[in-house]
Amino acid sequence: MTTLPPALADWFATKGWTLHPHQLDMLARAADPATLLIAPTGGGKTLAGFLPTLAELGPNPAPGLHTLYVSPLKALTADIRRNLGRPIEGAALKIRVEDRTGDTTHTQRRRQRADPPHILLTTPESLALLLSYEDAPRIFAGLQRIIIDEIHALAESRRGDQLVLQIARLQSLNPQLRRIGLSATVENPPALARFLAPETT
Repeated sequence: MTTLPPALADWFATKGWTLHPHQLDMLARAADPATLLIAPTGGGKTLAGFLPTLAELGPNPAPGLHTLYVSPLKALTADIRRNLGRPIEGAALKIRVEDRTGDTTHTQRRRQRADPPHILLTTPESLALLLSYEDAPRIFAGLQRIIIDEIHALAESRRGDQLVLQIARLQSLNPQLRRIGLSATVENPPALARFLAPETT
């Protein structure tokens, strides 16, 4: 099973936090091509989605974009950046986390293209723009994982259709790309699983 960097495990311990079963399960399934996690709001599912990435990047990550996080709400990307920054900074991990939405300045966008962070938090619209650049193959060359948050809010919408095409493009650039979908409790989990990985269902 994929394990957390010792510094991160120690940081959790100092906070008196223990990982929930579904969070441990995400670490155990880190190598799976597609994983759908359904959990109630407040159940720590977003952290669960990022744990495999934090474990793989470790204390001294190689440069380049490793994980792409896609949210239907740009405000959520800012919240995730702050929340994810706490354990990363607390454990002194050298992992760069940045968001890229309509609010991102031109200077930041240009820097992100030239030197992508390890983890990029974005929206379907901003991802579409990033994929349209001629240097997209370079930007996404080392991408290992895409995390789709609130996947239930995207699955049956035009934005969801757009996202499916974007994921297909990313998969063509990185055949080993792994997908994680995060969702609140829904009535039809199999439908979400088909949206996340239609070629495997």
